[in-house]
Amino acid sequence: MTDVEMKPSDDKAKLDDSESTPSHEIKTNIALIERGVVTLEPRFTHRVLRSLATLRKRLDGNVLRTAVEEIFPRESPVKGVLLAWLPPPEQNMDVDAASGRNVITFAIAPEPCPESEVYLRLLILHYLLTNPAHYARALELAQETVGIMQVLNRRTMDPLAAKVWFAVERAYELGAELADARPLFLAAQRTAALRRDDETQASLINRLLRNYVHYSLYDQADKLVSKTTFPISAGNPQLARYHYYLGRIKVVQLNYSEAHANLQQALRRAPPAKTAPGFYQAVHKFFVVVELLMGDIPERSLFRHPVLEKALNGYFEIVKAVRAGSLSQFQSTLSKYAAQFEADKTYTLIVRLRQNVIKTGIRRLSLSYSRISLRDICVKLHLDSEEDAEYIVGKAIRDGVIEGRILHEKGWMECGTQKGGYGPEVSEMFTRRIGFCLDLHNQSIKAMRYPLNAHRKELAAAEGARERERELAKEIQEGDLDDDDLGGDF
Repeated sequence: MTDVEMKPSDDKAKLDDSESTPSHEIKTNIALIERGVVTLEPRFTHRVLRSLATLRKRLDGNVLRTAVEEIFPRESPVKGVLLAWLPPPEQNMDVDAASGRNVITFAIAPEPCPESEVYLRLLILHYLLTNPAHYARALELAQETVGIMQVLNRRTMDPLAAKVWFAVERAYELGAELADARPLFLAAQRTAALRRDDETQASLINRLLRNYVHYSLYDQADKLVSKTTFPISAGNPQLARYHYYLGRIKVVQLNYSEAHANLQQALRRAPPAKTAPGFYQAVHKFFVVVELLMGDIPERSLFRHPVLEKALNGYFEIVKAVRAGSLSQFQSTLSKYAAQFEADKTYTLIVRLRQNVIKTGIRRLSLSYSRISLRDICVKLHLDSEEDAEYIVGKAIRDGVIEGRILHEKGWMECGTQKGGYGPEVSEMFTRRIGFCLDLHNQSIKAMRYPLNAHRKELAAAEGARERERELAKEIQEGDLDDDDLGGDF
């Protein structure tokens, strides 16, 4: 009997196409949520929420209407409420599965659980937020959804609640009523802390910090951070946002070292650049400014990143002005990109860099001239008057930026002689390096491995030598050895 080559079935391909539709994915997620509620396993709900970011980009009114009509029974009152939030259906509505095609059946109860309703409300809310004409309805839906969650008070709804609060804040922000949401967030945060709902608590803390930072209420944001404890069990996305807001608070408070550490943590815990490019760019904008305020120059390769190249164009010009110490270039760049810096909330921080530019310019002048008049310093650095130049140069000498002295009577600055490169700073650096090498050597010696029970062989050899010495002494005492045995003259 000859072998027959099997051709791929068209029904299977059609079935795979139906499975990839958003309506099919929504029904699958509802089934997982139902399973998680019945078995009290939150991992099924977390699996559903992980696909939320990709699913909400594929939503439209027809998809949501089809999903609601297929999930809820015909006489369900919840079905009518959810459909009322959707726009009227279009004439050419796409149907997921045609007649005569194999359709997968889902184990969904006749009336889905409240968690399924909240999940569908979350999807409808994200869909309404994509159209500016629906912002008012989205805000009404957000307020109604929050009321339903607070009335039900179910622990199986906690993972969904954390995502709902993010959508609620987005609805208030796009509706230009973000300040009105602050009392609601504060009350919900206290409730989540009492219930030990870590996911919702982490989300609400970030919502409040974003609210305070949006209105430049940095003192209130700092008090919130000091009075609350961010949950350790929170996921990396929430922790990345928390460190980002901490960095923004610290940099305004002139605590640049802690701000730099927090922004670094935000970059390490953030999603990949291609997954969340907006957050990646926002963190790097403040990161570059903080590094400049600390006196460091960011690496040039950072501005060549494909995600950051266009977003950091203005900041790259600021970096070049600070590096060159050109105050005129700094002022022109600041005025050119003022609108972008204002939108990024970094304008006031970049204005602080003026002193860094002046210090860099003075350092370059001190290396080029052994003596220079204050008038020439004023002209080269584009300062307002010689008094300002004298004050700035004196402060730079006092801070150790340059070495020299000001001759007020003659109106010039004498620069100190350059060192040979072996001052106390270099000696201290070499001392630290030598100490590190010695400590590494000691740790390596301690970590060395030796053969097991190797000392026993040495003990056995020593014991054998002592035994031979005792036998030799005994033979000598008994007179059994003659002169030839002792080795002649010995």
